[in-house]
Amino acid sequence: MAIKPSNALHDVGEFIRLQRESAQKSIRDLARSAGVSNPYLSQIERGIRRPSAEILQQIARALEISSETLYVRAGILDGTVPEISSVAEAISADGKLTPEQKLSLMSVYRSFVGSQDSQPTSQSDASNEGNPDASR
Repeated sequence: MAIKPSNALHDVGEFIRLQRESAQKSIRDLARSAGVSNPYLSQIERGIRRPSAEILQQIARALEISSETLYVRAGILDGTVPEISSVAEAISADGKLTPEQKLSLMSVYRSFVGSQDSQPTSQSDASNEGNPDASR
């Protein structure tokens, strides 16, 4: 079911706000990471301003969500809201979780994702770690 244009601004703004809160980001933090001003982001969240596709893409990148989701919610793309495409979106969309549970899950998820940089890149790297004969 397509979102009506009259509801699109409010819907995308509300969705951005919910995603920002799930990510435990202040409006200032999200504005900075998305490269927009605090007042502008606030106006988007309240449904006062219509963001361009480029701004939506910057916000999506900063929230680590699909830009297509924001495009549909903003009325830029026709169609239904796409299926959930990220862990953050799945956690945020789950109606069985309380806001506190969502924050906790996001915190755990981000701690795992953030720690991947220091982990070996494959199972064989992990099993050969510390084995001097493995490189021969």
